[in-house]
Amino acid sequence: MSPTAVMTPRERISRLFSRQPVDRMPFFSGQGMVTLPVIQSLGLKFSQIHLSAEAMAEAARATVERYGFDAALVPYDMCTVPEAMGLRASFYEDTGGVLYPTISTKWGSPEEVIVPGNVMEQGRLPIVSQAMTLLQQGLGPDYAIGTWLLGPYTLAGQVVELDVLLKLTMKDRARVEGLLDRLTEMIINIGRAYQQQGIDYISLREMGAGSDIISPRVFRDMVQPRLKRILDSWRPPRVLHICGATDPIIGYMNECGAEALSMDHKNDLAESRRKVGGSTLLLGNLDAYRLLGQAMLEEVRSKVLESSRAGADAVWPGCDIWPELKEENLFALAEAVKGLHV
Repeated sequence: MSPTAVMTPRERISRLFSRQPVDRMPFFSGQGMVTLPVIQSLGLKFSQIHLSAEAMAEAARATVERYGFDAALVPYDMCTVPEAMGLRASFYEDTGGVLYPTISTKWGSPEEVIVPGNVMEQGRLPIVSQAMTLLQQGLGPDYAIGTWLLGPYTLAGQVVELDVLLKLTMKDRARVEGLLDRLTEMIINIGRAYQQQGIDYISLREMGAGSDIISPRVFRDMVQPRLKRILDSWRPPRVLHICGATDPIIGYMNECGAEALSMDHKNDLAESRRKVGGSTLLLGNLDAYRLLGQAMLEEVRSKVLESSRAGADAVWPGCDIWPELKEENLFALAEAVKGLHV
């Protein structure tokens, strides 16, 4: 296919991940991408898009159509797997505005954590799977479908009290590593199940392991081996995403085996490109909250160009798009990204 030929969104993303020429830079994300204007246009409340496969899929489809994304992505919150493990999530159904689901009560120690053998049948994981099927039917073969899962250390912080996890990380690492190994196997199995459904790309989000939370040495010794195991167990294309300070660990991230590394605005993208060379795709590194919610339009455009010139293979939000955004900024982002050729 000639790089000047107009491609379908799915072709564009597939060719980007396989390092083939594309007609333009894809416009997509590996993090949450749903907005309050879309949700309200569908007559839904924010809580509903997490609880129903139909609402989840419809919100994702409408997001693609409204803003011109090349891909749809589900789910939207971090509680799907903890809930499937047996913890109770709060959905704030009686509250207006944007409140993401949270885990009401976590386990007090790694030894208490339950990892069910039939996890794909538990909680809302069947809803996420059904939403993927509905998206494939609703968008058709021309659009990509993406998904994401938390990495083991971040997931551990969702199921065990965070202060306990951090304290044990420093003082009794063996107990944490035992939990991480159990979570790693579960994450592998969930990712494989999603891939068997035909999703087009998967992001592993280890946002709880940035250098502003744990040291690079702890990341190298405790987190990196498990990320490698997960990514080696999934088929391409695979994205590794870490929020926050990633400059000190970008080399370790690059050794994990993903086709693409994703980072947020705290990362020095040009320096990362220098460190990893040209063999790994770099995605990011826009400040999704401030740039889309507070910035002026011209800054949106300039930041897109800045990320592209710094070495981004795809300019995308460095975290979840905050649903209560300035829509004109997202439209400007779409226009600016689609104007880039790679």
